[in-house]
Amino acid sequence: MNDRIDLSNLPSYRQPRQSVFSARKLALMASVVAGLGAAIYGFSPSSSPADLFSSPAHAQVNNEVRKVERPVGFADVVERVKPSVISVKVNMKEKTASNDDGDDSSSPFQPGSPMERFFRRFGGPDGLPPGLKGGGRGRVVQGQGSGFFISADGYAVTNNHVVDGADKVEVTTDDGKTYTAKVIGTDQRTDLALIKVEGSTNFPFAKLADSKPRIGDWVLAVGNPFGLGGTVTAGIVSASGRDIGNGPYDDFIQIDAPVNKGNSGGPAFDTNGEVMGVNTAIYSPSGGSVGIAFSIPANTVKSVVAQLKDKGSVSRGWIGVQIQPVTSDIADSLGMKKAEGALVAEPQANGPAAKAGIESGDVITAVNGESVKDARELARTIGGMAPGASVKLNVLHKGQDKVVNLTLGQLPNTVEAKADVDKDSGKGASKGTDVPKLGMTVAPANSVAGAGKEGVVVTEVDPKSAAAERGFKEGDVILEVGGKSVATAGEVRDAINAARTDNKNSVLMRVKSGGQSRFVAVPLAKG
Repeated sequence: MNDRIDLSNLPSYRQPRQSVFSARKLALMASVVAGLGAAIYGFSPSSSPADLFSSPAHAQVNNEVRKVERPVGFADVVERVKPSVISVKVNMKEKTASNDDGDDSSSPFQPGSPMERFFRRFGGPDGLPPGLKGGGRGRVVQGQGSGFFISADGYAVTNNHVVDGADKVEVTTDDGKTYTAKVIGTDQRTDLALIKVEGSTNFPFAKLADSKPRIGDWVLAVGNPFGLGGTVTAGIVSASGRDIGNGPYDDFIQIDAPVNKGNSGGPAFDTNGEVMGVNTAIYSPSGGSVGIAFSIPANTVKSVVAQLKDKGSVSRGWIGVQIQPVTSDIADSLGMKKAEGALVAEPQANGPAAKAGIESGDVITAVNGESVKDARELARTIGGMAPGASVKLNVLHKGQDKVVNLTLGQLPNTVEAKADVDKDSGKGASKGTDVPKLGMTVAPANSVAGAGKEGVVVTEVDPKSAAAERGFKEGDVILEVGGKSVATAGEVRDAINAARTDNKNSVLMRVKSGGQSRFVAVPLAKG
């Protein structure tokens, strides 16, 4: 038996038949391409492949493809807006005395002020705002920040904390020229300042945006980080309406474009080249960027700068009330369907609200027909109006809606609150009477030295109780329970029982602590 296999008739592996089919396919493809070229670009069917791929029309197609594939970038926007950004250098007033606690820190803010606390927590290792250095007894504090022109005649915006208290302000433009600047006005509440640069009437300037940015929009931060000069970083809008504890007018845009020391006062641009915000603060345990920065919105900048330019200061409307948010517990206690509006903790004596009949426990739900979401929104809305303006407030008063008309006063520069209750007012007093199931004991305020004549004073709080969870402490004075004034422990119990009878889940108490009044919704135990 022949076990050999004849391979002579098999195709050669060096020249496979597939190579023949590939050539045929290529020829077919070339004819198809030539036909398409003739139909679309007017090529002759007899044009060679070389003619086809070297034609002007094909080159144009290649260029368009390259444009689509190339990353867009921000070079065009940066080239247009960067000349409007300036570096701001200041010499601060010489420090002559240290703080009471012996701290010689060179922070330009008053000890205990909101901005001082913010930078102590989020600023550099020494607690200074980004860009400030120097300090100590008898030393000159030098600062570096950023800013930008808003008009061709030299008006520029920066941060209040960059120039506040400065002896001398110099700015350096993008082309390297240095000018002396004058501080026109500052606003501590929004941390904005307006300066004026002399020497030219043709400065390149930036436009403040008219519309609010959306979360996710691109943002470009331009400034003078670490004194390096004009630097550009990019990111997105991370959040809006941020409250960083600086005050009732906090409404910051949060961005993740890297912002570092020296960027303070610099602009945050949108992709149209308009300023969406002014960079003012960073969250930074180390002093460098960690991707969380805060910018003052353009609409706030417009309002403040207009007043600074006109009169060097900012006047805000004022209705004269202590307000607090309406929580879900408070809304339930007041019979409200939604936790919205601003709860009046206490109207200030002789203020516009008190004169118009607004009382503690009222909830302001709208201003001039526009709904008020929370206490911060009410403060911003009223603060954005001019003193002397007439406003219409929608108020929920003891379960009934009513309209109150009043004329705004002017917000005082400082509002002093005198403490009626000492921290130790509850010490040395009798144990008082226990309030059932709330975990605290109370006594008539007029029986405790320093507690005043109204309400009942808290003499003891169980640390594991509902009262402790809501922040009650010894020395607090309860003025009202369930909308009724109380003067004895018995009246407190009666008000609580009435709330239970009405199937309330919580009872609302008006409490005075450290001279400030607030409402607290305390949950009621069943049974």
